[in-house]
Amino acid sequence: MRDHPFWQAILVFIAAWILVRWGIPYVPPLVGISSAPVPTSVELQYMLTVLVGILIWVSDNEVRWKRFKEPIRNVMVQPERKWMRVAFLVAIPLLVAFVTYDTVRPKVTAPVGLRSVHPANPTSITVDGESIILEGLENPFRAEGRGDEAYALGLDIYYQNCMACHGDYLDGQGHYAHGYNPLPLPLRGGGTIAQLTESYVFWRIAKGGAGLPREGQPWNSAMPAWEDFLTVEEMWAVTYFLYEQAGISPRTWEEH
Repeated sequence: MRDHPFWQAILVFIAAWILVRWGIPYVPPLVGISSAPVPTSVELQYMLTVLVGILIWVSDNEVRWKRFKEPIRNVMVQPERKWMRVAFLVAIPLLVAFVTYDTVRPKVTAPVGLRSVHPANPTSITVDGESIILEGLENPFRAEGRGDEAYALGLDIYYQNCMACHGDYLDGQGHYAHGYNPLPLPLRGGGTIAQLTESYVFWRIAKGGAGLPREGQPWNSAMPAWEDFLTVEEMWAVTYFLYEQAGISPRTWEEH
């Protein structure tokens, strides 16, 4: 079986799936950085690419292609394999029905404790070795009147790093959004960042899902800790951009 192209193709496909499903998310914790699961949509794209590569390999040689099709043909036409055809005829529709049911059925799991969507931020955080006191802190771009500079820089950062999850319209409907549970936060509307100070948003961007306190669990955000990828100035810039692009004003400390 190890020398047969059909079984070689099956083994390669399974190995690739194991690598994408568990191997890739395992690497970041191994090297000491934050990790997030591979979105289902991305996993599907990888596996389709692997499948196309396998089909190209088995079909680029006439002898190999003929051997690859032998097990399939035997199951489809040989009289003694009738029981296998019947089994596939029953099993495949049942599998499709189960996957469909599991996808659409309501899934309501009670949390193990009280949870706050916007848990209280800490008094201070450490970013890039520097201690930052959040209480009373304003966006330095806004305080210094550098709004245009902040908007331009924040726009570039958002579309390079955030748009795939939070969406082009800041509605939480990005390309990869449905691969996460819970879904990425929509950033428009009065019920989201309009309730928050910019220092709060800066904290959430910097620390990501890994930085949520206990009351923010058990449904942790999948957002990475962007302090590992962006500078303090870049995180303030994208914070400024979010409010300006959403057309809302940040909550001030006088209103807090």
